[in-house]
Amino acid sequence: MSKVLVVGDSCTDVFIYGNIERISPEAPVPVFNPINRTENGGMAKNVESNLRVMGCSVDLITNPNDIKKIRYVDNVSNQMVLRVDEHDYCDRIDQNELIRLDGYDAIIISDYCKGFLMEDDIEYICNNYKNVFIDTKKMLGSWIEKATFIKINSLEHKKNFEVIPNYPNLSNKLIITQGKKGCLFRDKLFPVEEVPVKDVSGAGDTFLSGLAFKYLETKDIVKSIEFAQECTTEVVQKHGVATV
Repeated sequence: MSKVLVVGDSCTDVFIYGNIERISPEAPVPVFNPINRTENGGMAKNVESNLRVMGCSVDLITNPNDIKKIRYVDNVSNQMVLRVDEHDYCDRIDQNELIRLDGYDAIIISDYCKGFLMEDDIEYICNNYKNVFIDTKKMLGSWIEKATFIKINSLEHKKNFEVIPNYPNLSNKLIITQGKKGCLFRDKLFPVEEVPVKDVSGAGDTFLSGLAFKYLETKDIVKSIEFAQECTTEVVQKHGVATV
C-alpha cells in the first residue's frame, strides 16, 4: 500500500439543490426554493478522499479554519445559479510542519492559493522530497522546477503561456487538462471518452489523485494519465464533488 501525504488548502463543499419556478418581483433574479443539501470535504480534502478510495494510506496537512464553497443548483436544469464563498482565506502553514515530511512514497500539493502555501513552501518541498505532484493556481516560476509533475488546466496554462518558455525545465513536467478534449502532455493530446457531464466540480482533484496513485504503482506517466482520465470521466457523471 502506497503512503501519500497531501498538503494544501481545503474547504467544505456545500451543494444546495432546489427548484426555481418564478422571478422575484423585487429584482430580476430567480426565486430559489431549497430542497436538499449535501456536504463533503473539498480541495485538498477531496484529493485525500479519492486517494483513500483508491487504497492509499493518506495523511493530510491543511488549514484548520473552515473555508466554505456553497453552490445553489437548479434541480431541473442542473445549472448552478449562485455560489457563495465563506472565509475564503487561511493562515500560512506552520513552517515546522515542512521538516517532518519523511516516510512518504509521494507528496501531493493541492494549492488553491488561499494563503496556506507560499512559493517558498512549495519550493522547499520540491527540493527536499521525491515524487512531488502539484496542482497550483499560482503563476509558475523557478520555485516549481524541481516538482515531479505539475497539473494545470487550460485557463491556467493560458495565463502562464508567456512565462513558461522562461523555464525550460517545466516543459516535460506540465500536464494540461482540457476538459472534454482530454489533456496535453509533452505536445501529445490524450483524448477522453465523451460522456454526459453532470458536474465538473472537483474533477481536477480526482485527476491529480489518480495520476499520483497510478504513477506510484507503475512509474509510467502515460498509463498514469490514462488512469487519471478514467477516474475523472467517472466523477463528472455524478452530482456535486464526488470520489471515484
